[in-house]
Amino acid sequence: MKSLKRQDHSLSDSFLQLEVLQARRPDGRAFPRFEEKLESIGLFPLRPTQLEIFQVNVGKMCNQVCKHCHVDAGPDRKEIMTRETMQLCLDALDRADAAGQSVHTVDLTGGAPEMNPHFRWFVQELHQRGKHVMVRCNLTIILANPTYHDLPQFYKAHGVEVVSSLPHFSARRTDAQRGDGVFEKSIRALQMLNAVGYGIDGSGLQLQLVYNPSGAFLPGAQAGLEREFRQQLQRQFGIHFNSLYVITNLPISRFLDFLVQSGNYEAYMEKLVNSFNPAAAANVMCRNTISVGWDGQLYDCDFNQMLDLPVAEGAPRHIRDFDVTALQQRAIVLNQHCYGCTAGAGSSCGGQTA
Repeated sequence: MKSLKRQDHSLSDSFLQLEVLQARRPDGRAFPRFEEKLESIGLFPLRPTQLEIFQVNVGKMCNQVCKHCHVDAGPDRKEIMTRETMQLCLDALDRADAAGQSVHTVDLTGGAPEMNPHFRWFVQELHQRGKHVMVRCNLTIILANPTYHDLPQFYKAHGVEVVSSLPHFSARRTDAQRGDGVFEKSIRALQMLNAVGYGIDGSGLQLQLVYNPSGAFLPGAQAGLEREFRQQLQRQFGIHFNSLYVITNLPISRFLDFLVQSGNYEAYMEKLVNSFNPAAAANVMCRNTISVGWDGQLYDCDFNQMLDLPVAEGAPRHIRDFDVTALQQRAIVLNQHCYGCTAGAGSSCGGQTA
């Protein structure tokens, strides 16, 4: 399977994705604009609370090509953050610290972030600065080749919180979403992480799992799914983890392509709109997070980044110009995909929000 970009697919164009997001219901009625929903509960314009998290996309290269991927990542994607841009991120964090506006967490994502040739240097530099480092790990990268086999030990040495994608506790459902053999490799990688202490009570080494639905439906309750995952993974494989994050699939990139091709787009958007939760809207992740693209551009969230929707005009738009005070004054850029973060119990990179 190739990325949409490699296929020269129409939906590899973010402008066309945004056009699809404006599509109407089959009867011709428009979906209510997300801004109108926020205005009805007194949250428009949506503004930041306090900047706490840097989410840095260090590149779109990945060893997997997952059917739902909102990044359209894969082995054929060559966009990679340079060491110079990483240094600009470090400089920005240093300036924020010096000004008493410390950002305490750096969340590294991709693609497979570990495939960036400067990944380990970046983690070491962040660790030396006392930052809490999170890595979005697809698990199979640990077994991809011997270069990565020591990642569990590297993570442990630098106190990294590992956030691992695992679509399901069954091989059939995981492989259907992520590719043949992914489940078996994921289980082996989780066992390697457990072996060095990750997910084990009292170790202080945090291992989180991430679940997202495989089809055009909303996820179930996070607490119930966590209990089920814990029971099944411990019983079948002896695997331990700390928490399960449940994430709603947003209608962009490959998941948007799936919705359109399967004829589920309008029905899925209807579900998202009808499930709008004001409590979830108040706690969306873009209020305490800034997203840094592989090229240093700034976005309100990782999803806006993939739709090429930078932070609002007037705010700093590149990491070299990073300024916490100026960013705190911006209005967050919204579009119809934002319904995905406010449906039901809400969805963020840290799981449900309400």
